Amino acid sequence: MSTPFRVDLDDLRFVLFEQLRIDETLQRVDRYKELDRDLYDATLEEGAKIAKEVLHPVNRPGDLEGCTLDGDGNVTTPKGYKDAWRRMAEGGWIAPTAPPELGGGGLPAVMAMALNDMFIGAATAFMMYPGLTAAAGRMAQAHAPEALRALVAGKLFAGQWAGTMCLTEAGAGSSVGDNRAKATPTDEPGVYELEGEKIFISGGDHDLAENIIHFVLARTPGAPAGTKGLSLFLVPKFMFDEKTGALGERNGAKVVGIEHKMGIHGSSTCVLALGSDRPCKGWIVGEECEGIRLMFQMMNEARIGVAAQGESMAAAAYGYAVQYAAERVQGTDIREYKNPEAPRVTIDRHPDVRRMLMTLKVHAETMRAAMLRLAMNFDMSEQLDDEADRKRLFGRVELLTPVLKSHCTDTGFEMAVTAVQVYGGYGYIAEFPVEQLVRDAKIQSIYEGTNGIQAMDLLGRKMRMEGGALFMGWMQEGQKLVAEAKAAGLAAADAVGKAIGQLGAAAMHLSKLAAGGKIAEAFYMAVPFQSAFGIVVCALEALDQARIAKAKIDAGDERPLLRGKLRNLEFYTAHVLPKAVAFAKTVQSADASALDESLFP
Repeated sequence: MSTPFRVDLDDLRFVLFEQLRIDETLQRVDRYKELDRDLYDATLEEGAKIAKEVLHPVNRPGDLEGCTLDGDGNVTTPKGYKDAWRRMAEGGWIAPTAPPELGGGGLPAVMAMALNDMFIGAATAFMMYPGLTAAAGRMAQAHAPEALRALVAGKLFAGQWAGTMCLTEAGAGSSVGDNRAKATPTDEPGVYELEGEKIFISGGDHDLAENIIHFVLARTPGAPAGTKGLSLFLVPKFMFDEKTGALGERNGAKVVGIEHKMGIHGSSTCVLALGSDRPCKGWIVGEECEGIRLMFQMMNEARIGVAAQGESMAAAAYGYAVQYAAERVQGTDIREYKNPEAPRVTIDRHPDVRRMLMTLKVHAETMRAAMLRLAMNFDMSEQLDDEADRKRLFGRVELLTPVLKSHCTDTGFEMAVTAVQVYGGYGYIAEFPVEQLVRDAKIQSIYEGTNGIQAMDLLGRKMRMEGGALFMGWMQEGQKLVAEAKAAGLAAADAVGKAIGQLGAAAMHLSKLAAGGKIAEAFYMAVPFQSAFGIVVCALEALDQARIAKAKIDAGDERPLLRGKLRNLEFYTAHVLPKAVAFAKTVQSADASALDESLFP
């Protein structure tokens, strides 16, 4: 027996409407004031159908078939992908947050995040294509040459065209400033010829859309070294008429290889040659040497998108494991060990399996809440009238992006592994879904900046922004929630408050190290600090959900979901939160053993 894909609409609705109350909160802003609970509910119901009936059926076959490349640089995606793309495009699911006049759905980012919870878990590799396409559309809408903005963005949002981001080069990897791709001005204003090679380009070519728009970083003549010398270019697979969008001749952006990967086989990860067999033309985006600043929009969006992938993997892992454990009969109840006539039971009766299921449950549900809150903060940061409120919320998004990118992707992979453990030997077998989750999830802690790089960004930039005020503001809000939860009678709130304090002490220690010139020693502890931070962020979500659930239970609401939120908090503070305290103590230790230069000859 295999296991069907499950969508947890009950928990999604709890987070959206009872915890975040998006139907009330977002009506405070003009852009979303016409959207109500009925519309959001209908969107969730339809999204669940798309996940189960359109996306999940192509997931396993796509993994087995993978992508193929012909001699002319054309990639063919797995069977079923083209039809799934068509149905996504026709339903407006490619870019649900884009403006309706440009082919989007006009939904808030928090609803797009809820849809991604379902869509990515259903077919992780396939969802790479629409995810990058929507991000490319937003890049075009904001920064493409004025004459091209509406045309290109509309084509991307509608799914007629697809999009990519092209940063990485062989030998440079995450050191984007080492990129060598060149861009030379032509006689045509704003148009350049590009030369070079990009690697690891997700969706670098495919047969899902009629054209592909690459956003490419390259260096113009005389540009300074490093990231300051990079410019951004809009490079199409096929040239097109700037007014009508009618396709013309093939451009010189050609795929010369597909990477053979551990997972996400249905996603074409390509080596892209620029100008190798014919001229490769592209329009400059912004001004020369503005590339890295502009590309950060797409990069940061991608980091949030990858965090959503990690969360979705945990949710999928839990959905598979809890169903399998309720059906798999093996052994007898441990409390009946002396009874030779004891009936055989399903494995969800065994204490250690229940521990694993609870581990899966609390991580999936707390990360879901954290990611949906991040998306709602982004919505409000763009739409509120008060500039101070917008700035505060956008700062919160900036602070937590590296934390959640790392926490969700590390934990998502760990939860996929845990799901395999729940299945036992069957989990290691390809006929069951969880071994694919493990392979698909591993890349998420690596791309869009490894989690070590996220930790460096957190420590080197985000913690220092506004003199540390972003972090202090987050801590103060956390302690306020702790006080409210204690007043509501939740004893576990004390542990969360102490963990916040430990995290603050760790941050202070790192600040002192850096101020004292011990830069390497401070960054040596960046990952443990970030790990502690992520655990505490999700502890606050568990606490908030338990606070809300307790109030509803006290008022007579007897839903099992609410009782589960109270148990989540108990489990999280007993089994997960102590790891944050341990990480914080590691940060404050005097260890610098790995920095000994005599090691690793």
